[in-house]
Amino acid sequence: MKVLVPLAEGFEEIEAISIIDVLRRAEIEVVTAYCTANPVKGSHGISVIADTALAECSSDELDAMILPGGMPGSENLKNNQDIIAMLRSLHDKGKLVGAICAAPMVLGHAGILRGKKATCYPGFENELAGAVLLNQPVVTDANVITGKGAGCAIPFALEIVSTLKSEEVKNTLKNNLQVYWNL
Repeated sequence: MKVLVPLAEGFEEIEAISIIDVLRRAEIEVVTAYCTANPVKGSHGISVIADTALAECSSDELDAMILPGGMPGSENLKNNQDIIAMLRSLHDKGKLVGAICAAPMVLGHAGILRGKKATCYPGFENELAGAVLLNQPVVTDANVITGKGAGCAIPFALEIVSTLKSEEVKNTLKNNLQVYWNL
């Protein structure tokens, strides 16, 4: 199982690292990819060295793509045609796509959210073209998972684990991470 987490300049660090960390704890292969330059500087000035260049990644080799939010990171992802093409390809094959915070706007831009339930950071709702908006921390609709914001990053990542692995693996991780709230 292989998941791509693309990092664009201005990504939300809490979201990206939480996703990467939780998925790796679940023994899911996570590949981080930079869009323009490595290391990639997050929205709060933290630089992260990505595993590879986005140009080296192929949607044919992936089981999922998960987008961290943050600004201008989400805008940079939205404006990257390779990201949009990979998302559409994965979605069309019924593979998992996910986005948190402002990043669901990328899914909206790609046409993936039409008729799907979704959530996002407040103020980005108009960017989720055709979505059925829910005011919930994490929303799953078929092969699309969206999350509201940085405070929802671990529950968002746990939902991805549940979808890619199992509810049992998710609950074991939840226990090990000492996550006591139900989102």
